[in-house]
Amino acid sequence: MLPHPERFQIDFPILSRVTNSGAALAFLDNAASTQRPDAVLQAMDRCYREYYANVHRGIHTLSEASTEAYEQAREETRRFLNARSRCEIVFTAGATAAINAVARCWGDQNIGPDDVILLTIAEHHANIVPWHQLASRVGCRIEFVPLEDDFTIDTQRVSQMLAELRPKLFAFTATSNVLGTDFPVQQWGELARAVGAVTLVDAAQAVPHRKIDVQQWNSDFVVFSGHKVCGPTGIGVLYGKETLLDEMPPFLGGGAMIDTVTTSGFTTASLPDKFEAGTPPIVEAIGLAEAIRYVSAIGMDNIHEHERQLTVQADEGLRAIDGVSIVGPRPDQKSGIVSFTVEGVHAHDVAQWLDTRGIAVRAGHHCTMPLHASLGISATARASFYFYNRADEVDRLIAAVHEVREKFASRGRRRRKPASPLS
Repeated sequence: MLPHPERFQIDFPILSRVTNSGAALAFLDNAASTQRPDAVLQAMDRCYREYYANVHRGIHTLSEASTEAYEQAREETRRFLNARSRCEIVFTAGATAAINAVARCWGDQNIGPDDVILLTIAEHHANIVPWHQLASRVGCRIEFVPLEDDFTIDTQRVSQMLAELRPKLFAFTATSNVLGTDFPVQQWGELARAVGAVTLVDAAQAVPHRKIDVQQWNSDFVVFSGHKVCGPTGIGVLYGKETLLDEMPPFLGGGAMIDTVTTSGFTTASLPDKFEAGTPPIVEAIGLAEAIRYVSAIGMDNIHEHERQLTVQADEGLRAIDGVSIVGPRPDQKSGIVSFTVEGVHAHDVAQWLDTRGIAVRAGHHCTMPLHASLGISATARASFYFYNRADEVDRLIAAVHEVREKFASRGRRRRKPASPLS
């Protein structure tokens, strides 16, 4: 565990606030979005104050400075993922936009009515809905790898379904945003390539928490969002192998993505520009680069180990409470996320009670309705950790869930709908 996580909290202005309940904030909603350190805020502010201008198309001093910082952000991201070339890094509005870009630019060109797309039941809606939309356009079929009883996905089942279905695309999450399960990306990718499938990895919950090497994964596409790795909203990354990106037509048209335009047509710019139409997220990319520098200085292995220990602490503490069920595998099979239910209490009521104790968690289906349906539950409460969380914050979480269980058990009835904070 990081020896002094409180020293990182000092870098995050929002983490020092007192909540409306008068309690100190314990921010345990990091799977939804992390907070931003001063270094990121200052880097973005500095750009706006000192050298902001549109990129690539200007020859004046400010434009050249902005272009240099924007392209340096691309290089910073390339190093962070260990991509082979800067041409393989495309800035998007987020992971969702990146998946949609692949569905349109690659999917429309390569998927037909007789083809299959394979997903896992653990996918976020962002890695389900674009494929449903593609299926409605081209008539392909979507199949799902089911969950095992221990909240894992069996690699042998993956292998069997790949062999039987021979999908054109296997799109899957590297880490479940509900279960916290870390999936064997490299192994699944090898199995997919053996049957000729292209792979897309949703790494939104993996990139912020452990070291990622896209060349080692050998995945065709990898996506993640900046706001989950201490960066700003409105910025995401699509990594794609250069050969695939070269063959793909752009989805969005306009300025910046062209080489020439005439009255009879146009030619596209080279990579990665052909996928970045219009004014790109300049300041957001600069903020993302600073966030990458910040977490890299801490060390991704250090972050992963710290979160693992907090996860073990939370998992064991919550399992010990009568009436609390953990929705996820054993702590050694997951990282940074503990989802749970409290018998007789709606997840929204759990979250509202924790909020009165200054503890921020997420409640609901977490954009994974198929997963929750397969588990036979409508909602869970989810605590998710990052390097700036402390062991005493986990203790507060466990104590507050104890309170919830005792309060509702004493009432002897079930609350079925979200309600106002408990009295």
